[in-house]
Amino acid sequence: MSAIHPTITEVLSRTFRVPVAEILPESTMDSLDMDSLAVAEFAVVMREALGVELDPDTLHRDTSLAGLTEFLRAAAAGGEAPASAAR
Repeated sequence: MSAIHPTITEVLSRTFRVPVAEILPESTMDSLDMDSLAVAEFAVVMREALGVELDPDTLHRDTSLAGLTEFLRAAAAGGEAPASAAR
């Protein structure tokens, strides 16, 4: 995975107290027990960390971390973010 995945791991573990062992590419917001408020806060923290807008309305609880990483990588590169990657 790209350098974005370590940032996701750090945010989830430090801010949301998710055990690092549970932060896997196939993990979803739901499997990490992230409710809708936590997902919205996560979007804000990721925007601050990466400078990439992550609309909490497009970040769903069934979003995999691999899909999220790809979405953020494409957005950070200034490219067209895959529409389905955040899902």
